[in-house]
Amino acid sequence: MSDRPWFDDAPAHAVSVIASLREYRTAEQAMRRRTRESMRMGEADLRALKFLLKSQEEGRFTTPVQLGGYLGMKSSSVTAMLDRLTASGHISRHPHPSDRRSLTIRATPGADEEVRHTLTAMHRRMLDVAADLGPERSQTVVAFLARLTALADRD
Repeated sequence: MSDRPWFDDAPAHAVSVIASLREYRTAEQAMRRRTRESMRMGEADLRALKFLLKSQEEGRFTTPVQLGGYLGMKSSSVTAMLDRLTASGHISRHPHPSDRRSLTIRATPGADEEVRHTLTAMHRRMLDVAADLGPERSQTVVAFLARLTALADRD
């Protein structure tokens, strides 16, 4: 694939930035796939686990309905995923403290340790690279990525 596909009239530095973003995205997707494989989980399973860990860290209860809404999944798919994660020891189900008809879902301590062990080293290396930018260049990168994110969200 050419470095200058359909936007031949764009400045070379802009094309280079977009090409670098594409390369990063490809590498990040491969990293996520390796992470899921090492944890023997699907994409939704890992996203669910990370959501549960963040909710717990913030002191919030999570119900299957909330998790399904976050993941954009139907209740039957959420149930199947929760059954899988329960069987693998990554989550536990508990009665809701204020709604007897509902359950809450929590990541197990072992799941927390597994996620931290798997992701901490990579996150540390990424933070080291970001720290090398310094405050001013970091602001430029953050602003640039925020603008791209807004464009992607709008489409």
